[in-house]
Amino acid sequence: MKTYYPKPAEITREWLLVDANDQNLGRLATRVAAILLGKHKPNYTPGVDNGDYVVVVNAERVRVTGRKLDQKKYYRHSGYPGGLREVTLREQLRTHPEQVIRAAVWGMLPKNAYGRKLIKKLKVYAGPDHPHEAQQPRRVEL
Repeated sequence: MKTYYPKPAEITREWLLVDANDQNLGRLATRVAAILLGKHKPNYTPGVDNGDYVVVVNAERVRVTGRKLDQKKYYRHSGYPGGLREVTLREQLRTHPEQVIRAAVWGMLPKNAYGRKLIKKLKVYAGPDHPHEAQQPRRVEL
């Protein structure tokens, strides 16, 4: 039996709209990562960019359980000695809520050129408005 490998002409991409309002952060991120990878399609093949574009709105209204708001930390480094900065999840949601979802989804994607290509298909916005109306994204309930 021959192995199926999708041709570029056979791959169709959709734009999907996901509302993060009152969604659990981890569960939302796993479903979005699966859509980016194309695992929801019957012609899924590992290592082939078969996934759809995902637009996530209301990122500032995402939920977390337990004491993660104060205990979970995000780190970044300026590149200079002593330049390590840490921010709690509560502060990150207040200042840059789109980075919270992007970091959670990135943690579930491959850490190579394929993963970097996939993360570019994720568009995250803090509020309910987004500039992708021309693509006519289809609303998806997760």
